[in-house]
Amino acid sequence: MRTSAPSARQAARDAAGRLERAGVPEPTASAEVLLSELLDIKRGEIAFHDEPLTEEQAELYDAWISRRLRREPVQRILGYAYFRNLRLDLNSDALIPRPDTESVVDLALERIDLRGGSCRVVDIGTGSGAIAISIAQERPLCDVHATDVSDATLEIARWNAERNGATVHFHRADLAYGLESLSGTIDLLVSNPPYVDEISAERRLAPEVREWDPPAALYSGADEYSFFRRIFAETPPLLAGGADVVLEIGDRQAEAVLDLGRRAGFVPLDTRLDLAGTPRAVLLRWER
Repeated sequence: MRTSAPSARQAARDAAGRLERAGVPEPTASAEVLLSELLDIKRGEIAFHDEPLTEEQAELYDAWISRRLRREPVQRILGYAYFRNLRLDLNSDALIPRPDTESVVDLALERIDLRGGSCRVVDIGTGSGAIAISIAQERPLCDVHATDVSDATLEIARWNAERNGATVHFHRADLAYGLESLSGTIDLLVSNPPYVDEISAERRLAPEVREWDPPAALYSGADEYSFFRRIFAETPPLLAGGADVVLEIGDRQAEAVLDLGRRAGFVPLDTRLDLAGTPRAVLLRWER
């Protein structure tokens, strides 16, 4: 005898219990976000949603929860992520945009406002396009450019810009190589570069990151500062005098990154905390 499908409220409660018993982080949030996206309702509406799930909905939800039990991130299960005002599609080559990176965008927007709300921006290693598209959408007077070394990543970033109504110029480039047409014109360079060394990845990263984010966007090799060194060494030809540089950093990296910039001729200006109170972005200025 086939049992009837549970209500949304009961399905979310049961799923959260399964996730909690398996040690999955934030089990209630995972269960409710997946269900709210499945039903196209707000998460807060689940508690008042007493209608039973259809058989198809129940089967799909169970499949999604099974994937979450294997520590697959919610965003990978859905195929998209929310960031600020954006919904961004993902592919296997694009890093999941996370709330930590909002501090990078906030700092970049502040620097743009100090320039009157209009400047030429380049986002190095754009991934899903989260930073570049946010800047283009929230400061539409800016001339925003974004780069990546992966054609597949650039394809998903272009799609995300289009679906979010943002104008971003995308380039296949490896740091400054491939951006010669922009030489000396960049007022703001922003980047969330790979900054995790592979040796410490096992102890530093949760399975949701270690096993599901693209290695090329995550790992910096044996030296966690290798991409910062390259940025400071290779990007000055792109920068106008007085250009701002905003970089996302890993835990306990702020002082070292600012010092690397100072040694390369940049002027350290500021460090910005993320929502958890951890230093997550640094600001430097390039003066020719």
